[in-house]
Amino acid sequence: MLQLTAPRTVQAPSRPTPNRRLDSIDALPGLVMLLMLADHTREYFLLSAPVSDPMDLRVAPPGLVAARLAAHLCPPIFIALAGVSAWLYGAARPRAATARFLLERGLFLLLLELTLVGFAWRFALAPTMIYLQVIWAIGWSMIALAGLLWLPRGALIAIAIVLMAGHNLLDPVRLAAGHPLHPLWAILHQRDFIALGGGVDARTSYPVLPWLGVIALGYAIGLWFHASPAWRRRALVVTGTILLLGFVLLRAINRYGEPVPWQAGATPQLTLLSVLNVTKYPPSLDFLLLTLGIGAWLLVGFKWRAPGWLSVLGSAPMFFYLLHLYVLHLLALAAGGREVPAIGHVWLLAAAVAPPLWWATRWFGGMKRRSASRWLRFF
Repeated sequence: MLQLTAPRTVQAPSRPTPNRRLDSIDALPGLVMLLMLADHTREYFLLSAPVSDPMDLRVAPPGLVAARLAAHLCPPIFIALAGVSAWLYGAARPRAATARFLLERGLFLLLLELTLVGFAWRFALAPTMIYLQVIWAIGWSMIALAGLLWLPRGALIAIAIVLMAGHNLLDPVRLAAGHPLHPLWAILHQRDFIALGGGVDARTSYPVLPWLGVIALGYAIGLWFHASPAWRRRALVVTGTILLLGFVLLRAINRYGEPVPWQAGATPQLTLLSVLNVTKYPPSLDFLLLTLGIGAWLLVGFKWRAPGWLSVLGSAPMFFYLLHLYVLHLLALAAGGREVPAIGHVWLLAAAVAPPLWWATRWFGGMKRRSASRWLRFF
């Protein structure tokens, strides 16, 4: 039976080595960032045409739904690999140094969400609505991991499973806006609005509780990436298969793991889309089983051949994230609000924007490697 620990023969190196970071750790984020680029292109250029909600199976074209489903891979893969990367970072460092780095980076990401990221979406110096989105969730996940990494590996795995598999039990817990614990609960699990005063509200788009489990799981399996390639591949195959089988089982039962039960559609295609239409905010257990299962299998595929050009994007993900938001927003302003007619045009536009973003990210990644600045590592 496969265990969540690597073979005893695997030893953490005494110091970092240049080839320790595997290509797949950068290539997979590179792939999902391209999916994210396409999804955000849709938000700027196909937001109201042909429908306002791309997941409304009653009116949304199947191609639009499928494109949105593909983008679902982005947050769980980002956050799980953030946990893996944290383990690789700490493999040759004292645990206190890793915790300090995670704390600093988490706080840095929270600051970015409230400043550069928020401004990129709205171009407003004094917004009346502050959206707490994926960078916010990653930041809090890193801060939490700075404390969780002190636990034994078994306890860390148990916490990860409880948070990911059990948080849907908390769905009925809803606190009204006037409740003293409402702001905290909105940040943790209840996607809602928080009144900040002065006519400003915050929208907790990404409640953080289940994401803490995802980053903890990523950190717990980080040791796999210091094991032999054959062992690691086998571990990922087994894990990915178990996760996807768990998704199929829970969707077949259609009772727990997803707040919105699937329904038979007029065609098999619509039925399949209904089965795959799982809740992202906060991520349901079914959502995590599906996306992390696919992510594990993608890592297996990248073990055979990790495209180097994708690794370039994954080597400076925060830089790419910020840059693509500003580029898309400026393009949307230049277009004067005009939208493309169909989802296929979104992919074409994203494909046209991707090469200059790639070159810019390649330049920044090279500068980051050559620089001694510790702050550049946060990108």
